[in-house]
Amino acid sequence: MTVQISHHEALIYTMVTISAADRSMTDAEMQKIGELVQTLPVFYDFDAERLVPVAEACGAMLNADDGLDGVLDVVADALPAKLHDTAYALAVDVAAADLHVEQEELRFLQMLRDRLDLDKLTVAAIECGARARHRTL
Repeated sequence: MTVQISHHEALIYTMVTISAADRSMTDAEMQKIGELVQTLPVFYDFDAERLVPVAEACGAMLNADDGLDGVLDVVADALPAKLHDTAYALAVDVAAADLHVEQEELRFLQMLRDRLDLDKLTVAAIECGARARHRTL
């Protein structure tokens, strides 16, 4: 049975999955997800009260037999092409929120960009922007 989700849910699934990729969802990552849902225009018509139930549904899907592949499939199916780079940018921002990106998070980002068929220049621009936004002295 194929699960169908909205584009809002797909973006949230992407953020939750990158946060859970290293088996530890940090407070900084969870705060970043909430902040992005509350402030970005793509979420203006999303009921923020649904964030926790959507995140829990993603967690349940990740715990299933084909967890990660299943999440990537439903995300790719739910997102229109014009939101592919948005999904990647959100994932990168959540990964960078705690100022340390683990190997598992890098692997998920690679899988996400492959599944969403993002070109190398777009990926490089998103990652460069995230480094600039999250840089400390």
